[in-house]
Amino acid sequence: MAAHPVASGLLSHLLTVIGFLLAVFAIARLMSQRKQPGNTFAWLLAIAFIPYLGVPLYLLLGGRKIRKLAERKARLCPTSQGAVTVPDNAGFAARVFTRDGACPPIGGNRVRFLTTGEDSFATLEKGILEAKESIHLMTFILGHDEVGRRIVQLLARRARAGVKVRLLLDALGCFRTSGRFCDPIREAGGEVVKFMPVFPLQTRGSANLRNHRKIAIIDHQFAAVGGRNLALEYMGPQPLRRRWRDLGAVIQGPAVRQIEEIFLADWAYASGDSLLSLQRDLPPEWPRPAGNASLQVVASGPDVTGDPLYEGILSLVQQAQRSVWIVTPYFIPDEVLQRSLMVQARAGLDVRIVVPARSNHRITDLARRHHLRELQKAGVKVLLYQSGMNHAKLLFVDGETTLFGSANMDLRSLFVNFEIGLVAYSAEEASVVRSWCEEVFAQSRPLPEKPRARRFFPAIGEEIARLLAPLL
Repeated sequence: MAAHPVASGLLSHLLTVIGFLLAVFAIARLMSQRKQPGNTFAWLLAIAFIPYLGVPLYLLLGGRKIRKLAERKARLCPTSQGAVTVPDNAGFAARVFTRDGACPPIGGNRVRFLTTGEDSFATLEKGILEAKESIHLMTFILGHDEVGRRIVQLLARRARAGVKVRLLLDALGCFRTSGRFCDPIREAGGEVVKFMPVFPLQTRGSANLRNHRKIAIIDHQFAAVGGRNLALEYMGPQPLRRRWRDLGAVIQGPAVRQIEEIFLADWAYASGDSLLSLQRDLPPEWPRPAGNASLQVVASGPDVTGDPLYEGILSLVQQAQRSVWIVTPYFIPDEVLQRSLMVQARAGLDVRIVVPARSNHRITDLARRHHLRELQKAGVKVLLYQSGMNHAKLLFVDGETTLFGSANMDLRSLFVNFEIGLVAYSAEEASVVRSWCEEVFAQSRPLPEKPRARRFFPAIGEEIARLLAPLL
């Protein structure tokens, strides 16, 4: 029997009213948050034109900060018992980072950069095998491959030997490997915890808030931080032609305690364990000085009230006197960062940006085109890395100051993800980074100044990608 026309009309009208009210509610919530303008505009379009899809997606994915989490974790920085130093080249940027919630610079560290996947894997394997007390490991991706299996095997072996093993996995990035794949670790007495499961949602927007940090801490004395996940394309025992280029570092010294505090805060949130109880298990004495490097540990994400990585990057770029070099796999900046780079290039500074000629995400390659062409017109040297995928994340300023870690130079890393960065202010580290950058430059080609004529459909795809860039 056909539906009564009046009833059908009332239902249609009711659904329209409901959709309108949902859109108004979502827009009100959206406008009350501190979001990057492009991000706000993209969500407004989705909510206004397709409310039945845009509103649920916003409620699922639109969150950026978790107020209760930020209040609970307060500052991801313990009271320092090490040598706090502020080198001459660190002054302004160090204050910006610190005021936004980062740890102050701390001296007495040794930094060894990991420039190959083979060195990175060998260093991690050695650290796990030699661990006597504890292994704290956090990753965005644990590969369902021979590297992932080897890491699980090693962690299970050390757990059986009585070492305290904690493995923290992002629930989305490790969707295939956080379950039975890690059972050998659990069965051996180790702990494996998923960070922010997508289903069921822990909190509004948690499906969008991913933990992108990569951290390993061995026996409270040795830490590894960088861009590499635990998978074959990032690292392995043997050279691999298709392996991505990346950058990380091994840290020894007082900064290790600050890095471990970040791990423990994330672990406490994901596992439900008491953070105070976890901190009591730490050795009373901080790691002893191991070198001369001054480091600043910066945690950024939904668990801090501000945006320390973003604002610190702005301070480094805007205060630069001679050069700004950026290496990143994905480049989708906000307007302020984009304009800051253009102004510095027009002022005569050596501003360079290296991105892969083609990354593993086609849509981000489309979204970056407008930004790169605009920068090139302003005098920025835009270089396309030719030797495969370059996944390294690096900002190198004035040949003196290095920022590296897990954050890409895009809106998601700077404003949404849980990230970690380290700022090195020491000359010895700067020398190594300069040589590494020059090697990357040698394997790159300039962005063509006169791009090929834009065909209709690719041009439309680029514009759509650019519009959606704040949501990527």
